[in-house]
Amino acid sequence: IYSCNEGNFSLWDDKIQKATEMFKAGPKPYAARYVGSMVSDVHRTILYGGIFYYPADKKSTKGKLRVLYEGFPMALITEQAGGLANTGMFKGKLGRIMEVVPENIHDRCPIIMGCERDVKKVLDFYD
Repeated sequence: IYSCNEGNFSLWDDKIQKATEMFKAGPKPYAARYVGSMVSDVHRTILYGGIFYYPADKKSTKGKLRVLYEGFPMALITEQAGGLANTGMFKGKLGRIMEVVPENIHDRCPIIMGCERDVKKVLDFYD
């Protein structure tokens, strides 16, 4: 299962676009599920596997979800469940969401989280 807002596809960088196309292609394509509520989407991802992502885009270059009260709590839960929670390319590097240092209470960051296998598939596009 992959979960993202594909309405923003044309605004994403080419790596995220290629990763999304990869999830949709192949002999066993992933099912797309996106509720629009991060908590419910990540909850399903933890229960059934897969990946949730809300990457930065041309319109929201720092991402759309807030670090302190969306990114950190869900990243902690995802990592404690054995998954990975990464920012993707953010401020010139790939990094864990839990290592983002917010400067303001409402700072935002890109989100890529889910099972280790699927998050690594996305991050591999940046190598």
